[in-house]
Amino acid sequence: MSGRNVTVVNYGMGNIWSVRNALSFVGANVILSSDPDEIARAECLVLPGVGVFGTAIRRLDSLGMQAAMDEAVLHRGIPFLGICIGMQLLAGGSEESANVPGLGWIPGRVVRVRGDNIRVPHMGFSAANMACSGSELFDNIPDGSDFYFVHSYHFMPENEAHVVAWTEYANPLVSVVQKDNVVGAQFHPEKSQTCGLQFLANFLEWSQAGSHA
Repeated sequence: MSGRNVTVVNYGMGNIWSVRNALSFVGANVILSSDPDEIARAECLVLPGVGVFGTAIRRLDSLGMQAAMDEAVLHRGIPFLGICIGMQLLAGGSEESANVPGLGWIPGRVVRVRGDNIRVPHMGFSAANMACSGSELFDNIPDGSDFYFVHSYHFMPENEAHVVAWTEYANPLVSVVQKDNVVGAQFHPEKSQTCGLQFLANFLEWSQAGSHA
């Protein structure tokens, strides 16, 4: 939807410019920000991320961004999208970085991708399958459409009701989660061609719907 103000959290660990360009393409007014005050006042937040779980959460904390995101997302209830590591950080913790707490916004834990005769990291295009029908995040996206993944760990939510989509890679891996105003995508929509752009457009539309409970 045209005109949506979206703040992309710039903490030095993500495809910031690719995400910015994709969001701009689908009509968002994008602000790249490293300013905690600006992040705390944001109308809508996107947290990209590549790299190590523990390094990412420590950097957010050291820059004052974790507290700012808590204020915006938990206290003010603004819409949020975490991408790749940005999704994994929603969990309480990760096998990748023992004893490092995550944001804890969606109960669950991040574990290593495991399975017989598979390559880790999981890299390339894979199908996202709907866990339930009717999610606005997948409007105009056929079930089983391909999205681009690069990851060695995956998020396992405690509550299956928070799973929007999953991807088969020897075992089912959760590819999209949602709890109230918080959404996470394990795939990279900015690298997922037409389906990825549609997903971002749907997120913008959903973010303006008013209620995400």
